[in-house]
Amino acid sequence: MATLKTNTLTGTSTAGSIAVTGEGNSTTTNLQQGLAKAWCSMNQVDAAINGSLNTSSITDHGTGNFQATWNNDFANVNYSCVGVGGSNSTSNPGPIYAHDTLPNVGYWKYFGKTMAAAVVDMHYVAVTAHGDLA
Repeated sequence: MATLKTNTLTGTSTAGSIAVTGEGNSTTTNLQQGLAKAWCSMNQVDAAINGSLNTSSITDHGTGNFQATWNNDFANVNYSCVGVGGSNSTSNPGPIYAHDTLPNVGYWKYFGKTMAAAVVDMHYVAVTAHGDLA
């Protein structure tokens, strides 16, 4: 088995586009389109970022209501962002919901909500965004 070591991958016909053969060896997918462009792991209770990629800051807008601001904006509002969250309390587990009615290229707003529909600060929140950067 050969080992390839490199610091940079560049497409031959288009510098920023690399095709990867998919499962079954019959189709290809674009490598850049499949990469997460931003993610953030945080604690809403302490308003602290635990780890992140392309996330410059988080903003506390009130109980359970937070915003993750990107270092590099997305090219348009047609990116995909998903989040999950949880509380240390077994009686208050819950998902994270998008908060903005209008997407923004520079940030994503979200809030923690329990299964009983109460808005709370979550002990663990993770959001990931996919799309084209500006």
